[in-house]
Amino acid sequence: MMNTVTIGSTGLKVNKNGFGALPIQRVSMKEAVYLLRKAYDNGINFYDTARFYTDSEEKIGEALSGCRSKIVIASKTAATTVEEFWKDLHTTLTNLKTDYLDLYQFHNPAYCPKPDDKAGLYDAMKVAQRQGKVRFIGISNHRQGVALEAIESGLYSTLQYPFSYLSAKEDEAIVEAARQRGMGFICMKALAGGLINDSALAYAYLNQYEHVLPIWGIQREKELDEFISYQTKEPEMTPERWQKVEEERKNLAGDFCRGCGYCMPCSVGIQINDCNRMSLFLRRAPLSVYLTEEWAEKMKLIEDCIDCGLCKQRCPYGLDVPNLLKRNYEDFQEFWKNK
Repeated sequence: MMNTVTIGSTGLKVNKNGFGALPIQRVSMKEAVYLLRKAYDNGINFYDTARFYTDSEEKIGEALSGCRSKIVIASKTAATTVEEFWKDLHTTLTNLKTDYLDLYQFHNPAYCPKPDDKAGLYDAMKVAQRQGKVRFIGISNHRQGVALEAIESGLYSTLQYPFSYLSAKEDEAIVEAARQRGMGFICMKALAGGLINDSALAYAYLNQYEHVLPIWGIQREKELDEFISYQTKEPEMTPERWQKVEEERKNLAGDFCRGCGYCMPCSVGIQINDCNRMSLFLRRAPLSVYLTEEWAEKMKLIEDCIDCGLCKQRCPYGLDVPNLLKRNYEDFQEFWKNK
């Protein structure tokens, strides 16, 4: 029997494996439709996308509009004005070939939208809900403060937030606070932006939390097959797996980039979210993948950094992004010299 989770007080009961549809924007329509249909045929019934994810919504609409009543669709808007909100909602519904969203989320706002605030976004969301275009209201965020405020406000049915076995104690407290308030917790970055390369361990760890719905970013059939296999034979937290968790927590302690990309775009073209994890990639993946001329050129752009500070201001984790870039570049140069 497949493991399921009820999303907070919404009553929506879904497969414990959610389909994170950000990566399918990188594959063709044909490939995306194949992956989405295979996921559906194997019991996956929660699909998370966003207006920000280019053609991700269109691909879901093409693949799954024929089984709309049997799936749960969540999307997001990064609108900052009421006008943008309605435009995004109309586009999203059109792309998905549906007249309603099961869950509509504010996409990583810098504050917690509330009724009668200056922006008016929450009020617009409530109107959309009354019109039947949105069933439940959620919020997605990377900031601990905003996440806690959203939980405490009682205004939201769900919180989408990064969580994995590499998360800090403060993040664990957010997961618990959501549980106590009966709020659905949708877990993004369950593989820590690519730093976790053992999906069975990631699944087993999150499976301890009955109220947590992980959404796995899926781009390749091999990745999908892994998560499908866990539905019939669930990985468990063995002593060996706990030991690996402790080792990885120790190795990745301190400031590290989660790869969320909110620091982008860079004013001089640095691919910050990947370059800032280069030291970790070099130690956790085959060197041949990253010690290439292409990556050498990307890393060399760090020399052009003008210290404008925009990336540091945008980072939801408060990282000293320019300094972290320089450290990663130095590390890359050392590996390159000795390759």
